[in-house]
Amino acid sequence: MSGLPTILAVGTGEYTTGYVGNTSSPSDKKIGVVGLVMFDLRRRNLISPEIKMVGTNGDKFAGVRNHFKTNIEAKYRDMSTEFTSYPAAGVRDADAYKTAIDSLSPGDAITIFTPDSTHFDIALYAITRKIHVLVTKPATQSLQHHQELVKAARENGVLCMVEHHKRFDPAYADARQRTRDSLGDMNYFYSYMSQPKNQLETFKAWAGRDSDISYYLNSHHIDVCLWMVQGRAVPVKVTASGSRGIAESKGCVKGTEDTITLLVDFEILDSNGQTSSGKNATAIFTASWTAPQGAGVHSEQHFHYVGSHGETRINQARRGYQFTLEDPAQQGTGGSCTDYNPFYMRYTPDAEGFFAGQHGYGYLSLENFVTAVTRINRGERKVVDYDEVLPTIKDTVLTTAILEAGRRSLDEHKSVFIRKGEDGEFVLE
Repeated sequence: MSGLPTILAVGTGEYTTGYVGNTSSPSDKKIGVVGLVMFDLRRRNLISPEIKMVGTNGDKFAGVRNHFKTNIEAKYRDMSTEFTSYPAAGVRDADAYKTAIDSLSPGDAITIFTPDSTHFDIALYAITRKIHVLVTKPATQSLQHHQELVKAARENGVLCMVEHHKRFDPAYADARQRTRDSLGDMNYFYSYMSQPKNQLETFKAWAGRDSDISYYLNSHHIDVCLWMVQGRAVPVKVTASGSRGIAESKGCVKGTEDTITLLVDFEILDSNGQTSSGKNATAIFTASWTAPQGAGVHSEQHFHYVGSHGETRINQARRGYQFTLEDPAQQGTGGSCTDYNPFYMRYTPDAEGFFAGQHGYGYLSLENFVTAVTRINRGERKVVDYDEVLPTIKDTVLTTAILEAGRRSLDEHKSVFIRKGEDGEFVLE
């Protein structure tokens, strides 16, 4: 038994295909991530030959296929972009994912890159059919749903992993280990992450309706912070604040926040893992999708961690690689300067014309999921072996707890507390 899974990509938007509307995405993911990586994993014989994709509008796939042939097959050597699609042309079906999942066999796997409000239903449908799941962040919008997925994955013996790709960034991973080895107890953490306001053209169908910028972007560094203090500190209170005005002018619904900041109180655990050390820490997570155009990067993203014995800072966006290009249409009077981040995903081919992005942390996140699934299918590893190794659904419960607490804090104009119940599950109060 090969154990190699057939992969179904659920969601055909920017992150899976790079195809938005009737053209390439305006972001730095113009040819997507998931589809490209899966095509390359197939080329490397790491997944089953058949790749499947499902959306809600069957008429979109003609454009997607042309987009792939023009921007992937024509760009990279020996890269087939063939895939099976659901639903058929001429069909619109919000539940097409069920038909697509039903075509899989136990041990196969899906990736979920769809609006946040749909993650839980899709993931649960797959898990109960013994399909492994990789779901983008946030895994769910509610703590209750997140913990339901933990139970379902355990009961059905499948891997459910959250696509927190920053854990695979070598700088973040190195900083995490050095922090745990040397910096002592957490005292303060600050992060900022943003995207330019033109992204709201891509997201305005759901921005402010189904989800917010904190779920979308703060989820990255909340997980990083929790990963750094894993087993050493726990969040206990969340107070949120938001600014408004710009997103509404871009066509988003009234009340859509431009920027959301979460103030999170942590308690430091003692040597027995109890909240009785008498020490506490503060974290501030800020996310915005109304950053100015022309900033040189698609996402500003950095953090600052202060411990009892030192501190560390990382600017993930600006790593010293700048590229300046004049605009011929402006006769030498205009141009742009861009900070590229090939450490996330290298899109330029190698000297022989092959795709060369296998070492990017965006790629490694997906490859690690596929490798884990194959080893589980072969009986070489158990699902529980990957808790605290990969960002599994069990390992990321507190990320969702903070995110939901932040949303409730904004809506209810009060601080929200995170408490662990007698049954071991977390609750919000």
